[in-house]
Amino acid sequence: MPLAPLAPLASELLRSSSIPVDLTPSTPRPLYLVVTGPLRPGDQLDITADARVTNDCGRDGGIRYTVGVGWHLWAYTYVGPGISTGPWWRISHSGGDNVSPDRHHLPLHISRLHTIPEDWPPGDRMVVVLQADAHSTAWAKNGGNDLLTCDAGYGQMIVRPLVATPTA
Repeated sequence: MPLAPLAPLASELLRSSSIPVDLTPSTPRPLYLVVTGPLRPGDQLDITADARVTNDCGRDGGIRYTVGVGWHLWAYTYVGPGISTGPWWRISHSGGDNVSPDRHHLPLHISRLHTIPEDWPPGDRMVVVLQADAHSTAWAKNGGNDLLTCDAGYGQMIVRPLVATPTA
């Protein structure tokens, strides 16, 4: 079946103000999310997301160090506002880069064309989430409580649904 574009869905509501820095990428935080309308197997989502983080680790008298940042797109089935019962699954590659004290700000960008899988229950809605994590081998130098700041006003997520349309 041919796919027809629907109106884009977008969010500029930043979901986390900070990301904890730790040793491994085990504490991701949601940055932006969008809830789709009803989907069917074979539909596609054209997803673009941007965000920005700031490395102020050690800035107020501590030890400054470089932090690795990873970001990726995740999804789960929508069951109601504010509810994420799982499971979550990753729908994109990981973006990654280092933000040194000199670099200070790190823009995050990711885009993905995601095809709704064959086992998707027709009519269910999906929540698409941009998540990011922060990690460094120096994470404990200031007591292990350092955070990267998620910068409000520097990002958004746009989801452009492409849905199946019956042929005439």
